[in-house]
Amino acid sequence: MDPHLRARPSPLNLLVPESPPPGSLTPVADGLFWLRVQLPFRLNHINLWLIRELEGWALIDTGIGDAATQAIWTELLTTRLPEPRHVTKVIATHYHPDHIGNAGWLVEQSQAPFYAPLTEWAYARMLSLLTEAVHLPTIERFYRQFGLDEPTVTAMVTYGNHYARNVTPIPSQVRRLRDGEPILLGSQSWQVTTHGGHTPEHMCLYNAAQNVLIAGDQVLPFISPNISVSFFEPDADPLSDYFASLQRLRALPAHTLVLPSHGLPFHNLHMRLSQLEQHHHERLEQILRFVTEPRTVAEIMRHLFPQDLDRHQIMFAIGEAAAHANHLSAQGKLKRTLNDNGVVMFRVA
Repeated sequence: MDPHLRARPSPLNLLVPESPPPGSLTPVADGLFWLRVQLPFRLNHINLWLIRELEGWALIDTGIGDAATQAIWTELLTTRLPEPRHVTKVIATHYHPDHIGNAGWLVEQSQAPFYAPLTEWAYARMLSLLTEAVHLPTIERFYRQFGLDEPTVTAMVTYGNHYARNVTPIPSQVRRLRDGEPILLGSQSWQVTTHGGHTPEHMCLYNAAQNVLIAGDQVLPFISPNISVSFFEPDADPLSDYFASLQRLRALPAHTLVLPSHGLPFHNLHMRLSQLEQHHHERLEQILRFVTEPRTVAEIMRHLFPQDLDRHQIMFAIGEAAAHANHLSAQGKLKRTLNDNGVVMFRVA
């Protein structure tokens, strides 16, 4: 059973006790609607947002690029939405396929402009256009340097460019959304803020008049956003960027209505920011206790995530383990070396 369907006690002052049915359209604020769509992963749903404009609808995130999600959009845009049903804007908070997957398809169908932070659009274009011949050696090198065993490396390499399989062609043009700039959606102004950590330039949208934050994956109520290094930047420290983003978001009122991409909308923003910060500090302490002798990232991953993981989950788990170890290394708390096989090793400094 989907854990997000069950009513659950929470100190976060949830907007509703449980999620609406998949495919349903739920009003959450003046002119702002919540669309819940299924995903074919263990994280089995995403929340998408629609804002009514004078000439139609602005769409914020689009779901994964599969036929089932496209069927929901087709039904909404042909029969279920109040008229006019024209798409006025297609907006992506970040490049992950469950957010940007149908952007190209919707733009092609509607001829609406596409909006996103430049880095997120460029990452999406790059990943979607990578050939297997170019991408697979990068994947293999990434997993080998972090110490995964040969069967797991083989399994991950044969997983291939899953990104390209889960998106429609990314729009070839973008209207760039910049940090701190306003965007008019419907009759109201929303402020664009961009944040690192989950992705390089993840966008949130804040409406001061209604005190509503469309948070994407940057702030989630029941789980932590995945904070990972990427295939292309394995030495990065995205956790420092994420901690900085949590501090920036504290500038918003504590009672802000937070609209997350997964889970349920909630009000107690500052409490959740503190919970997320504490979670990552606990994970860092867990790693420090584990690496009293040299450990690979794969060993750290298995320590942090001892449950059975499928290939999709391993991709996120190994990246998250590396991100936390890199953060400790950047702080001087871990020593980072290479062994004779070129595998990255971490040990308490």
